[in-house]
This record gives sequence, C-alpha cells and structure tokens, in this order.
Amino acid sequence: MPSVKNPNKPSKNRLAARAAKVRKERQKSSAAGRAGAPSLDDQRHGAREGLLPTSGPKKPVSGKKARKLEKKLGYALKRKMEKEGGAVVGMDIEPAITTDKTEKVTKTDEAEMDIS
Repeated sequence: MPSVKNPNKPSKNRLAARAAKVRKERQKSSAAGRAGAPSLDDQRHGAREGLLPTSGPKKPVSGKKARKLEKKLGYALKRKMEKEGGAVVGMDIEPAITTDKTEKVTKTDEAEMDIS
C-alpha cells in the first residue's frame, strides 16, 4: 500500500513554522519586559539591547588594559601597606579582582588611592 499523507492536517513544515513563530514571539515579549533600552548617550556610542557601547566611559575594558589596571592596583596596595604598617619586602600582593570587574572597582579605588 502506498504511503499517502493525510490531507486533513497541516504538513510538517507548517507545524515547524508555527512553532518557530510562537517561540520567536515568546522570546520577544519576555525580553521586552526583562531589560529596557540603553540610554541615548550609550546608543550614540553603539550600545544596543544586550550590547555594551564600543566607546565612551561604559565600554568594556580590553584584556591588556585590565592587566595594566591590575598591576597599578597591586602597586597602590603595596604603597598603602608600606604607608600604614612598615615595609613590605618580597611580598607578592595580587589583587583579588577578575578582569570583568576591574573597571568598576578601579574607578572607585582611584578616588581613594593614588595610582600614579
């Protein structure tokens, strides 16, 4: 007996397309309620929903810049320790900061410590 499709139901392609459409609409509606659009200043610097700006103060720090900032923060901690409690000779002080959080922490620490 030859295989014949049932003409009274939607085809596989139609079912898949309908499911994809519902999935896409659901994703859009949940994303709209989750996060708002970035500020106009950030949008001028290339920010979109889920993307950081490519320039300006909120842009992500590059790996090279993050390493330099970590070094500067380490030197600032050494100076602070020497100033408070005597010489710190031979101690290897590494800041417990990951590269992702370096920018945020460094901005607040620069006001407190002299990093020059």
